[in-house]
Amino acid sequence: MTILDKIIERKMQELEVSKTKVSLQQLKDSEFFNRETISLKNTLKSKSGIIAEFKRQSPSKGIINNQFSSLEVVTAYEKFGASAVSILTDSDFFGGNFEDIISVRNHINIPILRKDFMINYYQFYEAKAIGADVVLLIAACLSPTQVSEFTDLAHQLNLEVLLEIHSEKELKHINNNIDFVGINNRNLKDFKVDLQNSLNLKNQLPKDILSIAESGIYNEEDFRFLKEKGFDGFLMGEYFMKSDNPRNKFEEFVTNVSK
Repeated sequence: MTILDKIIERKMQELEVSKTKVSLQQLKDSEFFNRETISLKNTLKSKSGIIAEFKRQSPSKGIINNQFSSLEVVTAYEKFGASAVSILTDSDFFGGNFEDIISVRNHINIPILRKDFMINYYQFYEAKAIGADVVLLIAACLSPTQVSEFTDLAHQLNLEVLLEIHSEKELKHINNNIDFVGINNRNLKDFKVDLQNSLNLKNQLPKDILSIAESGIYNEEDFRFLKEKGFDGFLMGEYFMKSDNPRNKFEEFVTNVSK
């Protein structure tokens, strides 16, 4: 089994338990379910273009940084110009949880991307209930039909959709309703990184789609290079989180790339 296979298998087990503990109606009755969501389409253009990620660990790197709360980090991300924040909610493989989003929702005024492995309708109601504005769909673990159906559901809940692809065969997952296409430089099957992957796939995207470069942006030169190639946004987390102080690292990075 690949890492992705293991994650999806575990996610299916988690969902069976979650559905017995919290009903759809309970999710709909939660504090944030009826809040007006914030559009990443708007903030992506008006700020730095960076979707700054809060991530404690990953399957490939182990613990990255578990010294800070999500609130400490993402408020700094917003202060220094992030267009949005991405917060991992997978527990077993990435050390995240729902509280990482719930605890910050009332403290920031930029969109929150719930980053998880979305494979069931129930998770979209979860995302809405915890205060997310955007959800991630990963082509590698969904069919084109599922992507289309989940996109429709997300939009019914006023959530925007970031579709993540990492190979040419996944281009067929793109449909006219997708809000953003993210090109992951990290192969989810073996977690190897290839920055050139973004450029190869970007040239094959529909002309009017907003494109996000994901993973493998390890320095200011990578960022500038991808920006010059026309990417609209940049999902970055490890670069900031692996430092001793992610807040200061983000401020320094934005200052330098803005010169």
